[in-house]
Amino acid sequence: MKQRSIYVCTECGSESPRWYGKCPNCGKWNTLEERLSEPAPPRGGAMHASRVTAPQAPAAPAVPLSAQMIDDIEERGLTGLSELDRVLGGGVVKGSVILLSGDPGVGKSTLLLQTCKQLCAGNGVLYIAGEESPRQIKMRGDRLGVDGGNLYVAPVTDIEEVVRYIYHTMPSVVMVDSIQTMRHPSLNSGAGSVSQVRECAGLLAAAAKSLEIPVFIVGHVNKDGGVAGPKVLEHMVDVVLHFEGERHSAYRILRAAKNRFGSTNEIGVFEMNEHGLMDVENPSLAMLSGRPKNVSGTCVACVMEGTRPILAEAQALVSKSGLASPRRVATGFDYNRSALIIAILEKRAGYFFGNLDAYINIVGGLKLDEPAADLPVALALASNLLDRPLGDDTAAFGEVGLAGEVRSVSQAQVRVNECARLGFKTIVLPKSCMKQNITAPDGVRLVPVGNISQAFGQLTMDN
Repeated sequence: MKQRSIYVCTECGSESPRWYGKCPNCGKWNTLEERLSEPAPPRGGAMHASRVTAPQAPAAPAVPLSAQMIDDIEERGLTGLSELDRVLGGGVVKGSVILLSGDPGVGKSTLLLQTCKQLCAGNGVLYIAGEESPRQIKMRGDRLGVDGGNLYVAPVTDIEEVVRYIYHTMPSVVMVDSIQTMRHPSLNSGAGSVSQVRECAGLLAAAAKSLEIPVFIVGHVNKDGGVAGPKVLEHMVDVVLHFEGERHSAYRILRAAKNRFGSTNEIGVFEMNEHGLMDVENPSLAMLSGRPKNVSGTCVACVMEGTRPILAEAQALVSKSGLASPRRVATGFDYNRSALIIAILEKRAGYFFGNLDAYINIVGGLKLDEPAADLPVALALASNLLDRPLGDDTAAFGEVGLAGEVRSVSQAQVRVNECARLGFKTIVLPKSCMKQNITAPDGVRLVPVGNISQAFGQLTMDN
């Protein structure tokens, strides 16, 4: 018997047989969501409390946690892309559900298809193609060098048929591209709606857990950059990955917003070329390539992305404004944080930006959201304002407080070692970090500073 649909208000929980723009019970707008109703109990099923019998035993007994084998839980499958394995925490866990989101054209389908090279071993990979035909996937696979001998493509969008495919073929990995094209036949709403995405993701997650098969799900993003669909979608899955990158840039950044099997601070860096996505083993060197020499308004920042230190170039440009309200533009850096740093430079260091436009750019498409990037951005702004270049072999890290003080950051020794490895001879760091017994490699000079005035004054005096 086909289940009928009901509409439930997300605010008050009331149910309606049809959709209304305004909830009849609480009066809220656009809060009714389509759901599948529970089957009605058989006629005469309601019984008096005195006639209720003891409930039956559960179908599957509870298993003691001590009976679980750690080796089985920790067993991971390598994807063939070291940067993807890093973000996943070492590889793909059996029975995990991984949601991959990103802007159109960033390379989500390319990333999944390239992982098929390694994951096709065993029972093969089942690729659910909701957006492309098998011929189109074959064309991309030939370009990427993917052997399709053990890769099975099913161009279906009916989620019940997809589940039947999974149980029939029993693949090693399942890839669904994309969840917004899947549709449950019992729901009247169109594919991609909130109810369709929720129900389809629930069936895929149930199949993954019961069969111990990892499932990759491609998800679209909305105009704000978040995962399209209900927020419960991110709660259903085990891993949420965001694939970022400018369409005109060769570099792509993979971030983990949620990971039940690893850290959410790790990032993976890829380079897109005619052969697909290539791992960038040394992102710092790639981000600093082409850096100008002896130019004001540039400073190298050292930030931590998980366990990996990454060096990125922070650029600043200050110019006379022709507007009544000067412009403040930040690319790759938080806009509010940049306005705060400019205010600190004016109040605590005496630099005037009142009638000047200020532009901040992080080269390479990186987004620096760690507080350790405050000091390099402040130094770049002051350098361009006074047109006095910093040393070409200078790197910096440190958080800037409202009083103009430079505060300590974590893993200072790791940052110093990475800067020295890439040839930087002068490293500006918070004075409080010296309490961590920081040692400088041979030929590297540490410049501990207590405030931003002292930092810029020390560097310009040396140069």
